Amino acid sequence: MVLTLTDLDNKLFELIPFTSPSSCCIYRVPERLRHINERAYTPQVVSIGPFHHGKEHLKFMEEEKQRYLKEFLARTNINLGELANLITVDTEDKIRSCYSEAIRMDRQKFVEIILVDSIFIIEVLLRNTYPTLRNEKQDHIFKQPYLLQDIWYDMWLLENQLPFFILDEFLNLNEVAEKIPVENDYPTVIYLTYKFFEDLEAVNGKLQKLIDCKKEVKHFTDFLRICHLPSYLPSDPPGEKKVITAPSVTQLHQAGVRFELSESKESFDIKFEKGTLKIPQLKLQLETESLFRNMIAFEQRHCPDNYINDYVFIIHHLVNTPKDVELLVQKQIIENWLPDKEGVSTLINNLSRGTTLNPHNFYFSKLCKDLKEYRETRCNMWRANLKQNYFNTPWASISVIGAIFLILLTVLQAVFSVIQVESQSNNC
Repeated sequence: MVLTLTDLDNKLFELIPFTSPSSCCIYRVPERLRHINERAYTPQVVSIGPFHHGKEHLKFMEEEKQRYLKEFLARTNINLGELANLITVDTEDKIRSCYSEAIRMDRQKFVEIILVDSIFIIEVLLRNTYPTLRNEKQDHIFKQPYLLQDIWYDMWLLENQLPFFILDEFLNLNEVAEKIPVENDYPTVIYLTYKFFEDLEAVNGKLQKLIDCKKEVKHFTDFLRICHLPSYLPSDPPGEKKVITAPSVTQLHQAGVRFELSESKESFDIKFEKGTLKIPQLKLQLETESLFRNMIAFEQRHCPDNYINDYVFIIHHLVNTPKDVELLVQKQIIENWLPDKEGVSTLINNLSRGTTLNPHNFYFSKLCKDLKEYRETRCNMWRANLKQNYFNTPWASISVIGAIFLILLTVLQAVFSVIQVESQSNNC
């Protein structure tokens, strides 16, 4: 009897060709990350692209997206059919290949989602940068600042992305350019995105870095990761196993390490020189966890180097407890916008869950080595203990000096007494 597996044979026949790894850039968040904090990866207000399209709690925004499309068509005098035809079969295939899994939608439905969502993003970016394009009476999004802020949060989610190249195609249409109130250079998607996320400190001032970026910026998550990346790479080559742990801030303080707020605006520019650890300011807000989680998820699926992962890892080692937070807040290194200081250490510890470290290619390896060696030097511990416990206030210092002076006087008195006794014995 010949065994036939008809169902499996049909599945293999219908199997969609695998997406080219070189074009894929939009991924599902792995379950090991998602279960830690599902909300951090899930859109709360608006779906962008096919992954979350049609979810019940996001449907109310579909009408707003369609309204933005209607106003875009009216302003540019472009016919909807002409706009849809810009997404050719080749363009559709290219967009589909950006997603890590097969999008099982027919061409009409897929093109509709891409078209509506692309124009919605372009309109949000343009109206943010050029307020004169807004209809103040009918623009429901910009009239509600908190709604716009919620959209802002949803725009960096890894599963909620469109590739930038399709946004560029729509933005570069002559009919669009003619209606934008600019006198000089026509805005690019990179420039408009920069203006949209400019309030993030990691973005502010990084426009030239993005313009000079040798790699194509894939989407919003990629854009924000590039803004956070270090400007300088470590000098030591990868390969050799390195030190990947560091003492906490409290432990370093007990070893006599001084802490200073670095003037650098680069998050990675953490330096340890002559017993002083200089750290750029870290502003912790409610959205910080979502932003970093999505950048890390993108790194783990797409990037050969996990720099954001390494940054979270070193901060986790330095800031373990509310006491660590308190020391850094006093030095203005941490700017805490969370309800309490315990929330800071909890957020940082939670962020480190799911990180994966490569011990052969860790960005902060030299820093960890220097901090560990400094703390393990006994004279540093003794000097710090003396300073912190006996010379921590002027009165304590005076008391210690007075005690030492009394001990010296006592010793001198004893010495003179011995000398006097010996002198009397000799005279006898």
